[in-house]
Amino acid sequence: MAAFMKEVCDMGGILQQEERNLLSVAYKNVIGPLRRALRITNSVQQKTADERKLKTIAEYKKGLEGKIKQVCDEVQEILIQLIKGAKVEADKSAYDRETAEKLEESHVFFLKMQGDYYRYEAEIEEKINGPVADKALNSYNSAIDAGPTLKPTHPMRLGLALNFLTFYYEIMNNPEKVCELAINAFNGAIAELDTLNEDSYKDSTLIMQLIRDNITLWNCDNGKDSDREG
Repeated sequence: MAAFMKEVCDMGGILQQEERNLLSVAYKNVIGPLRRALRITNSVQQKTADERKLKTIAEYKKGLEGKIKQVCDEVQEILIQLIKGAKVEADKSAYDRETAEKLEESHVFFLKMQGDYYRYEAEIEEKINGPVADKALNSYNSAIDAGPTLKPTHPMRLGLALNFLTFYYEIMNNPEKVCELAINAFNGAIAELDTLNEDSYKDSTLIMQLIRDNITLWNCDNGKDSDREG
C-alpha cells in the first residue's frame, strides 16, 4: 500500500482528504511495527547481562534503526514535494473561502506529518537538541503557522497539538512545555465547543479526551510532571 501511495504522490497534483489519509495509514502500517520492535529490543537490551546476547541484540537494533531511517527518509522525500505544492496552492488568492480552507488544512496535514516522521527518527538519535529533533520542532511550528484560520476545535489543529506535546514529552523532555501546550489546546477547544459541526464532532472530542487524559497523566493540573510516559 505504501508503494502504491508513493506512486500516486509521484504523479503530482494536490491530494484529496481521502488520499492524504491513505498516505498516512500506509506508512503508519510500515513504521509502526518497526518502532514497536525497537522499543521491545531496547527493553530487552537493558535487562540483558550476557555479553554474547548483547552483541546479537545490538546488531538487530542497528538493523531496525536503519530500516526506520530508510522509511522516514522515503516519507520526507514525498512530503517535500507535497508541502511545496500545497503551499503554492494555498498562497493563491483566487480561491473561494471553502477551497482556501481545504488547501490550508492540506498544508498543515503535510507539515504535521513531516514533524511526526522527524520525531520517529529523533527517537533513534536520542539527543534532546540534535539536528533531527530540531527539524521536527521546525516542522511542527511551521504547521501551526500554516493553519491560522483553523478553529481550536478543528481535528487537524487538535491532532497537531497532541503530537506536538508528545514530541516535547518524549523527545525534548520538557514537561513544562508539555503542560502548557496541553492545557492551552484543551481550554481553547472547550471555549469554542459550540462551534463543532456534526462531521468533525466525533474526531474532535476523541482527540480532546486524549489531551485531557495526558493532562491528568502528567499531573499538569497540579503543575507537576508524572514519571509515566504518555
